[in-house]
Amino acid sequence: MKNMRLFKKSVVAVTVALASQQAVAAGFQLNAQSATGIGRAFAGDAVIADNASVMARNPAAMALFDSIELSLGFEAIITDISAKNVNYRALGGLVNDSTSYDDIGGTSIAPNIHLIVPVNDKFAWGVNLYSNFGTNTDFSNELVWSEYGGLTDVASINFGLAGSYRLNDQWSFGAGIDLIYGTGELKRTQGWNDPTGMLPIPPKGTKLLDADASGFGVGFNIGTVYELNENNRFGLSYRYSPEIEAEGDVSYIQADNPTNDSNAKLHLPLPDMAEFSGYHRLEDTKFAVHYSVQWIGWSAFDKLDATIHGGDYTLNTYDWQDGWHYALGGTYYLNQDWTLRAGYMYDTSAQDKKTSVSVPDSDRQWFSGGFTYHIDSKSNIDFGFTYLVGKDVNVFEDSGIGSISATTRADAILTGLQYSRSF
Repeated sequence: MKNMRLFKKSVVAVTVALASQQAVAAGFQLNAQSATGIGRAFAGDAVIADNASVMARNPAAMALFDSIELSLGFEAIITDISAKNVNYRALGGLVNDSTSYDDIGGTSIAPNIHLIVPVNDKFAWGVNLYSNFGTNTDFSNELVWSEYGGLTDVASINFGLAGSYRLNDQWSFGAGIDLIYGTGELKRTQGWNDPTGMLPIPPKGTKLLDADASGFGVGFNIGTVYELNENNRFGLSYRYSPEIEAEGDVSYIQADNPTNDSNAKLHLPLPDMAEFSGYHRLEDTKFAVHYSVQWIGWSAFDKLDATIHGGDYTLNTYDWQDGWHYALGGTYYLNQDWTLRAGYMYDTSAQDKKTSVSVPDSDRQWFSGGFTYHIDSKSNIDFGFTYLVGKDVNVFEDSGIGSISATTRADAILTGLQYSRSF
């Protein structure tokens, strides 16, 4: 059942990609809530509250607004992914290849909309809709090692409903519900012919896997804000992530025979997240400093279970580790028309001992900048830019038919544009 093992290894790639609450692809975590956040590497985003997008990071921060706030925009994500120093071997060395690939990434658009409605000086509620992740990696089907590449196309939508309560001048609290819908498409192709002509291996060009899965999950988030004074405040939030049961149509090769299961189910444990943020505007200046520390509980993703043709399987086990984001930023309030911002983030990898060619992962650095142009006293436009720099990672995988070693790297460019208005 070598091809069944290949199927299991391949389907893991798409389900892992669906498994990240904020990821563009699994272990390559990006944020897509706002252009302002992109422009400061999301430093201080759980408490700054300069527009309605803050509810995606901390529902308690809705209490900081005294008028209806609307923000809508989009993020463009351009990924640059490569696999070099490739060494592929199959059938004990009868099949070999060293073809590198350095044009695997793509461009995706992630829209967002956030609305906050204060009821009185104590209560506020809000709704939002945004994409947690959305990207694709598309390897050429002509690669000999295309069993490890092919197409991985992932998207998600998060619908949130939240409320906040201001206890007094210092403390505010909030909570919200998240409905998460994720989709994923995965295609893998046989890249070589059996040189012996005697083994049950499909011919070159055969689709080893064609999967299209989607599913829902319900989570929640809570948070608090403490205001020391007008220019100094702190925010703390926690997000519970659900286990998503993704269902879909899966076609694959098993023992050289095509098989289809239109009701396959994949059980995906997602990571919880916690974030602490601070904001401090220096007295009698136009400058503010802000920071965030975020924990992502990737160690919860210990295994991946599935139901295929009525049978329960553990497709794979993992040695993933918890991730951390450390972000520092600054904002300069130039005048009544322009606000400038910049930020830096160090973002640690989720993958540890086990790595992947199709979903490369490493520690990352964010270099960010952006601005706000105030059209008038009630409306503004935000622009944010981030250059995200990954590291070279040595990868090894064994599918049961062939094995591959390579050096992978994943960089990205994020740009965001956003319109905000007070009513």
